[in-house]
Amino acid sequence: MKAWRWLKDHAIAIYGGLAIAYMLVPIAVIAVFSFNDPEGKFNFTWRGFTFEHWSNAFGIEELNDALSTSIQLAALSTVGATILGTLIAMALVRYEFFGRRPANFLIVIPMATPEVVIGASLLSMFVYVGVATGFATLLIAHIMFSISFVVVVVRSRLIGFDRGLEEAAADLGASPLTAFRTVTLPLLAPGLIAAALLAFVLSLDDFVISAFNSGQTVTFPLFIFGASQRGIPVEVNVLATILFILTVMAMVAVVTQQRRADRMSAVRPD
Repeated sequence: MKAWRWLKDHAIAIYGGLAIAYMLVPIAVIAVFSFNDPEGKFNFTWRGFTFEHWSNAFGIEELNDALSTSIQLAALSTVGATILGTLIAMALVRYEFFGRRPANFLIVIPMATPEVVIGASLLSMFVYVGVATGFATLLIAHIMFSISFVVVVVRSRLIGFDRGLEEAAADLGASPLTAFRTVTLPLLAPGLIAAALLAFVLSLDDFVISAFNSGQTVTFPLFIFGASQRGIPVEVNVLATILFILTVMAMVAVVTQQRRADRMSAVRPD
């Protein structure tokens, strides 16, 4: 009975731990096999422990070029999607205009639409317009599907935003631009950073839409898919592990900053 009672009391925690383990086990396997010393081209069987591939993580030129292309693409699409998505979110939350309700509905359609549909649609549009596929079309595609995620994140932050703080700044003589820079932007910063990181990761990770609109441009996911046909180098595991560690560090920093901003926004004058 004690065991059953303990199990019922900790059922949610156990379920959550199993769910997290289910998501993280494949990543752990990738990290472990980044230290493998395979005999052939295929890194599927453990042969021995080595640091050789970590010391030569950037030794494959084609892999470096693909990773560099993905990082450039992700950075540019993040900037574009964050700016446009933030402006759209502010318009949807703070202003009344004709078509506001349909816009709230339409903005989430790209999130619910299968990527293969978006990729094929964008390719059809580029072919119809006569635009050659390549880095530029990839950038347009990545900004397009990232905007929805930015809008959702920033909008949720704006909904809980206390407009009284902006009004207090205005009462103290601050111009709209000054109030935005000193009050609104710092309080929105955690949401903006979270939205930007989400857009960056989605762009860096995308394969389906990129496969349709890449042309001769090779991104990191496309390189991995091509390499899987002939044996994925262990250096791919190394770079994937490094990217995961950097992502975790960035998310920890965002959560810490968001908690700090929540404490700041909760402060009220006596």
